Parts: sequence; C-alpha cells; structure tokens
Amino acid sequence: MTPPRRAVLAAIPGLLAAPAIPAQPVSPPHAWVLGAWTGGLFPPVDTEGPACFAQPSVIFLRDSVMRVASLDFAYRQRLMETVAATADGGLEFRFVPVPGGARGIPEIGFGCAGDQDRLLVRRIGADEIAFPGCVEFPATLRRCRTPA
Repeated sequence: MTPPRRAVLAAIPGLLAAPAIPAQPVSPPHAWVLGAWTGGLFPPVDTEGPACFAQPSVIFLRDSVMRVASLDFAYRQRLMETVAATADGGLEFRFVPVPGGARGIPEIGFGCAGDQDRLLVRRIGADEIAFPGCVEFPATLRRCRTPA
C-alpha cells in the first residue's frame, strides 16, 4: 500500500464518526408575501382582526395565489409555475397557463398589461404591496394582521 492510501484509509473512521451538518431550511423567494392581503380594488381600510381575514382581496400561499372576483363570491386560484425576486425587492410570479386560454373564466388574471399568466408585485413597505400595471388592482394592498 502506498502512503497516500494509508492516510485516506486511516481518516475514514474519523469522517464516519463526524456529526452531520444540519441543512439550513430554504425559504421560497416569496416567503415574505405569504398570507392574506386587503385592498387592491379599493384602498385598504381595516387591516387588523377578523374583519380583514373575513374577506381578503388576495391570498398568497406557498404554491398558489387566490384573488377575489368582483362579480362572484368565489376566489380565482392560480397555480404558480415560477417565482423570482426582482432587482427592486419585489417579485415576479409566472402562473401555470389555463387550458384553453381561460376562455369563459372571467377575472382569471390580475389585469396586468394583457398577460394573465404573469404578476409583478412591488414591495412598498413591510406590510404594503402593489401590482404595477394591473388595472383590476389599482390600489395598494396591506397585509391582514391579528391584533397585538
């Protein structure tokens, strides 16, 4: 046996006995926006307590985004294809395209510059966001919070 092989074989028991380094949990790029948001259609009014959580305008989940429909009581849900952070600290969502081009499904997008499968989110403050260029959400949105 050559000396380098002996050194490698001698080191193996020490490597096997070394404790494993725990992996750091990786947060998705949109972790800061997860939750219920009010406003968007109109300026946000009540952002605390049950009134806000009773009917938020937009709900960001880990793998989908739900939005209110102005003509229906049901939320419109869009599944995320990708999410990326933007240079200005916001987010760009790309949604899974709806089969058939969403014909017959009103308000499936956000009214953003003609692309129903894309949503830009601009971060205004810790608890305030906007959807730039989205005619269906002209006002800012504020995060729903529980009273302190």
